[in-house]
Amino acid sequence: MGAEAVGKKRVMVLGVGAFTQSMMRRLREDGAEVGAYLTRDYAHHGPMSEGPCVTAAAEPDPCPRLRRERPDLIVPMSIEWALKPWTDEFLSLAPPILCPTGEGLRLERERDFARALCARHGVPFARAWTVATRADAERIVRREQRPFVLKNPLCSPTSPIHTIVCESVEDTLAWLPRLDDSEGIFLQEYLGRREAGHIALVSAGEIHPLVTNQEYKRAFDGDLGIVAGAPLGGLVERDPHDRYGLVRELLAPLRPWFREVGFHGPVQVTAMLHEGRWHVLEYNVRLGVTSGPMIARMLAEPLGTFLRCARDEPIAPRWRDGLDFGCNLTLAGYGYPFTQLTGPRVPVTVQGEPTCDVWWQEVEARDDGVLEATGHRICDVAAIAGTLDEAIATAYANIRRIRSLGSYHRTDVGKSLWPPGNG
Repeated sequence: MGAEAVGKKRVMVLGVGAFTQSMMRRLREDGAEVGAYLTRDYAHHGPMSEGPCVTAAAEPDPCPRLRRERPDLIVPMSIEWALKPWTDEFLSLAPPILCPTGEGLRLERERDFARALCARHGVPFARAWTVATRADAERIVRREQRPFVLKNPLCSPTSPIHTIVCESVEDTLAWLPRLDDSEGIFLQEYLGRREAGHIALVSAGEIHPLVTNQEYKRAFDGDLGIVAGAPLGGLVERDPHDRYGLVRELLAPLRPWFREVGFHGPVQVTAMLHEGRWHVLEYNVRLGVTSGPMIARMLAEPLGTFLRCARDEPIAPRWRDGLDFGCNLTLAGYGYPFTQLTGPRVPVTVQGEPTCDVWWQEVEARDDGVLEATGHRICDVAAIAGTLDEAIATAYANIRRIRSLGSYHRTDVGKSLWPPGNG
């Protein structure tokens, strides 16, 4: 079902930065009228270069605009839309949103809900506990004598705890006193580094595998440094036949629950290969800031596919020929990932014309047209190709053309962790 068949449709993207810009561009290319509701107070340049945008500062409540404009599709960058004062009114409008609502949203929002759901359906899940206080967490760590990944029980961009991966008991105990336990603590057993994920669409009760992906979540080469607020790179492989078994083992058993709650929209499972089996680490219910732009590029008819999924109608995703792999690289700015460090607004220069997608993050254009870095993530560079090696080479050739004082990118994406299960 292409753009010609669905006619001219209005799409509103909720978010900021590279993901919002990329989705606006791809859906506009596929025939949509696109705009954005900019949910945060930074990273506006990219989206504003693609179509009309309104900021949350200018319109704290988007519902009046939604009533006036009646978009045919709403694409959220994150689940923060579900945590706003206007959420109930928003849902009362029955918006055609590319994200599950109600019970389905809990799969990402509530980590212990996902754990319990997996237990009910026989899906391996990294052993985990939800506790109220740091003292409770310390008792479990001392009793179990194993390292844990420390997370917030409730997932949101403003969570008081952002993921901390501890690889020893001593590391875990050292971090616990530093945590803000106002929402509790989610302790998840550390299972190593053999991590991968799969992103699918669920619609009309059926699961449609899309891509297997790998995110480079640590800040520096060799998987050194802390887990960054967003990945520094990522790979995707077109995988409608579930080559690595992540859908079969970790999503397909949830099909009865998907149908029971009317779940429709994207679902991503992130898992670790441990003792020969995939174990769930978490689920997300959005396309994702790293993989989403590449998926939209690889699909032949993203507008029609996303529209039908948002309406919970049967879908049959089609693919563009010869685009089987994608590589995404982030150019990080001064101080990243330690965002309390800030630098001056230095110029961002690009040598020549890019030969792949460049999606802008925290930059602004001066009056003379020169871009300046305004934050910690400057841009994402994404290349799609017929082979993994070609996608990686194209992405690196393009990111090396972009310069900003104090910036850096990982140089080892694709050299480890792939194929899924390695690492």
